[in-house]
Amino acid sequence: MLSNTPILVFDIETIPDVATGKRLYPDIATLNDADALTALTALRQAEAGTDFMRLPLHKIACLSFLWFDGQNFHLKSLSLENLSEKEILSTFLRAFDKKPTLVSWNGSGFDIPVIMYRAMHHKIAAASLFNSAQKPDYLYRYGDMHIDLMDKMSLYNGYQRQRLDTVASLCGFAGKGDIDGSQVVPMVQAGEWEKLCNYCEADVINTWLIYLRWLILTGKASLDDYEALMTDTYQFISTLYNHDGSVRHQQFLDDRQ
Repeated sequence: MLSNTPILVFDIETIPDVATGKRLYPDIATLNDADALTALTALRQAEAGTDFMRLPLHKIACLSFLWFDGQNFHLKSLSLENLSEKEILSTFLRAFDKKPTLVSWNGSGFDIPVIMYRAMHHKIAAASLFNSAQKPDYLYRYGDMHIDLMDKMSLYNGYQRQRLDTVASLCGFAGKGDIDGSQVVPMVQAGEWEKLCNYCEADVINTWLIYLRWLILTGKASLDDYEALMTDTYQFISTLYNHDGSVRHQQFLDDRQ
């Protein structure tokens, strides 16, 4: 069964940091933000063959996390709708003071590096990520303080890494649905914050559900333990509602196996 250590599962959604992009590329510095974003995307496409920005140019638009203390679940999203990026980071980083087990999907390859770059940008201390009473700390790739499921299940081989949606589908979970990362910028531009947060939270829930399968795989949970945790998880999901009164993550309840 799970230890008494709390578990923190998280995911971020990002948009290009146009302000930093203007400093990095002086030729676009005088453009308005909309035109600068278009130019920045074109520049990245030309230099790398992709519009996926360098990690320091990812600004956090939404950060969702699930906290499980062994008895109770808490699912929360922090977004630019009502918080600055600095406030999002400061709030999230405080959770590490309680030394949870961190669980992610590609967190060591994307989310944690982005968080570190953005914390540097805002001059925020993230000492709890580095200075743990337990060694190794959250940044150690082969430890247990941070379980990057994508990294571990690929045996640390980049060629074997799988998408979250693929493994969620393998396990019979709902997956991402009809939204993907390419829609994050349009959602932010349209002010569709609830939709964005729900998308980010769905990734967190899928990561948590895959983590429960990982516990079976590694012998850290029995099948009875797993079934009990799954029942508790779905019961918790059924209590989450959108502003219009609809169940926030109905797709997971519909696809339960």
